[in-house]
Amino acid sequence: MMDLKTPINQRIELLDIFRGFAVFGIFVVNIEIMNCAFPNQETFSAKWTSPLDEWTVRILQLFFYSKFFPIFSFLFGLGISMQAIKLKKNNNLKFSFFGKRMLFLFLLGIAHILFLWDGDVIHLYALLGLLIVGVIPLKNSWILALSVLVLLFPYYDPVAVWLMDLTHFDPGSFLQGYTSEKITSILRNGPYSEGIVFRIHNYLANLPLLFAYLGPLAFSMFLLGAYFGKNNLQNRLENFIDQSQKPVLWVIVWSNMYRLTFLFILPNTEIYRNELVRPFLFKTMYLSDLAFGLFYLWLLAYIWYKTPWKKLIRPLQYAGKMALTNYLMQSVYGLMLFSNIGLGWYEKMSPSQTFLIATTLFITQLIYSKIWLTYYHFGPLEWLWRCFTYSKLIPIRKN
Repeated sequence: MMDLKTPINQRIELLDIFRGFAVFGIFVVNIEIMNCAFPNQETFSAKWTSPLDEWTVRILQLFFYSKFFPIFSFLFGLGISMQAIKLKKNNNLKFSFFGKRMLFLFLLGIAHILFLWDGDVIHLYALLGLLIVGVIPLKNSWILALSVLVLLFPYYDPVAVWLMDLTHFDPGSFLQGYTSEKITSILRNGPYSEGIVFRIHNYLANLPLLFAYLGPLAFSMFLLGAYFGKNNLQNRLENFIDQSQKPVLWVIVWSNMYRLTFLFILPNTEIYRNELVRPFLFKTMYLSDLAFGLFYLWLLAYIWYKTPWKKLIRPLQYAGKMALTNYLMQSVYGLMLFSNIGLGWYEKMSPSQTFLIATTLFITQLIYSKIWLTYYHFGPLEWLWRCFTYSKLIPIRKN
């Protein structure tokens, strides 16, 4: 997701395209949550029954939900490993370097939660990023095995429940008194300060989801990205595409057959309602979505190396080079769209409308990113991140 800190003239163009694509997909998913907070989701979703909205929801389920967070995480782990390998070659690998980088991300993530949107993942990446730095010196086979283990570990929920009991942490208590109507009133008409208070409470209420679901998934993908980086696969992608076509296509065919069955057939069966079998069905869907998300990266690489259509995806690189800036700007868009300091459209937009607006705004991001990068080496937040890391002002304007 983030800037890989490679020299300006040595960036791998395709990795920026990956990031730009991830920025788009994340926005399409996040704008749905910005439009309606988690506590209101079930009631709100039932309102939209037009064929257009039902088809939009199916498209989101098939092609967006649970696909882009793993991509973000994979690219983040890849970026850290590329940095670490480069620093190690120069005998300059220091934990303090990554510590400063992760501190900046953590502080930025906390500010994001308070002032823009409580669905931030940057602070989570910052915490887990420090763990990845310690893992990178391990053998490649150990990193891959650890990625698989973290992904498939089946007891995160019981561990989370045990920890909450041990610490007397009750996530539900943070939203007591927040009725559906009150949440809508605060976010659509309330003062900005009340929105900050609600974001804090909503964030705390969702901590189990963050650390028992998103955290392990992110860490597993960090590890997979680090494995790719240590094996220098980002510089051998064309060979990787050639060697992996058949297995990748088989995995995608079978996983998509399952995904379609899960979404359209299984909910009407008795086996879906079986309490013993249902967790297995959901875990398989979770893995199928993950496989499809990573397939997007493979498909982009295939288009890049094996077809004449690379010019169609090349513009994504502009959003990718400014991924951190664009990610935060999407939350600014959300605040302006849905709160009363902007248009106050909270819970007023259908799935088809939010999808259209996210797509339109992302195209706008592509345009202004290209214009900005015509005059500057880095995006605004990418530049601040570098300055913070190196404790000095780094030239940003191009000569």
